[in-house]
Amino acid sequence: MTVGIGLAASPTATAKPDLETVKKQVEKLDQQAEAASERYNDAKVKVAETHTRLSALNSDLARQQSLVDGMRKQVAAMVVDQYKGDALSTTSQVILSDNPDAFLENLNTVAAYNSQRGQVMKDFSTELSRLKLRKSAVKAEADRLGKLEKRMKADKAEIDKKAAKARAVLDDLEADARAKLLGGEYTGALPSVPANGRAAVAIRYAMAQVGKRYVYGASGPSSYDCSGLTMRAWGAAGVGLPHSSRAQQGSGMRVAESDLQPGDLVFYYSPVSHVGMYIGNGLIVNAENPRSGVRVTSLHAMPYVGAVRPG
Repeated sequence: MTVGIGLAASPTATAKPDLETVKKQVEKLDQQAEAASERYNDAKVKVAETHTRLSALNSDLARQQSLVDGMRKQVAAMVVDQYKGDALSTTSQVILSDNPDAFLENLNTVAAYNSQRGQVMKDFSTELSRLKLRKSAVKAEADRLGKLEKRMKADKAEIDKKAAKARAVLDDLEADARAKLLGGEYTGALPSVPANGRAAVAIRYAMAQVGKRYVYGASGPSSYDCSGLTMRAWGAAGVGLPHSSRAQQGSGMRVAESDLQPGDLVFYYSPVSHVGMYIGNGLIVNAENPRSGVRVTSLHAMPYVGAVRPG
């Protein structure tokens, strides 16, 4: 009897993932790249602040060093005088004086001299301690700066890595699938947003940028990242904001979702790594990602975590 052994045919090609799977993969890479980009932006803000503090500390240190150097010369002169016997000579004159009045006067002079010398030494010791504290402060600030710059370098590398991977995933798609994936969520006419005062100015600026490119670290005029757009929009209204979504979260009054008004800044993910501007009717304008650029989308298109009102 012949026994037949059946062999399963091996697939000739690996099936490509469906569009929804690819979309989720690219969105995750975009979000990871943006999170790194916003950490980079936040570090840039902190680096600028640290440079300012370091400059002030160095100026203070230079003044303290000059003061200590002057006092050191005074102390050195006192030591030399003592070594030469000047103080002893003055004391001998007091003891050997035949004039009682002169004796008392010279005695007071010696006492005052010794008291002054003791105070000078005490003051010198105090100023030396202050100098040491200032040197420690400068070193601590310089170390902090070094760590921030190291973190910026790592974040920049992660941005490049995640962005390149997202581009590679998109490049693997066929043209029609890629077009669908790159399509914007909101396709209607840009809404007319009722707002007053500075919020109206900020909204007009942001809405005028719709359709422009998203570029990591950019703040206009031809391209933006998320915090770059909101910074420039509110800057046009005369309100200064840092170029960092995390820092912008602390730049205004906290607002409950039920109390949102056009112009409020809305934040996403935890920790915060994306910011947009509320424009009413459950919509926001934001620099979303490199695929979508600046566009209008729904308030809850991303994981919403809170809002603030600048100004």
